[in-house]
Amino acid sequence: MFEFDQYLGFLAFLTILTIGFWLMIFLLTFVIPYWVFGSAIERFKEIREEKKAKRESLSH
Repeated sequence: MFEFDQYLGFLAFLTILTIGFWLMIFLLTFVIPYWVFGSAIERFKEIREEKKAKRESLSH
């Protein structure tokens, strides 16, 4: 059915496919949400600091 070099190529293909699949699962379920929510939280903190600084400058 398969010669040895074809078998090794098939195993390499399956290995790369599996690694790519799990990498995409990891990125979509952990890395990207962590990045998006982390940047949103940082932006909200910046906005809050700007409002606080504006309020303090108006009161003085």
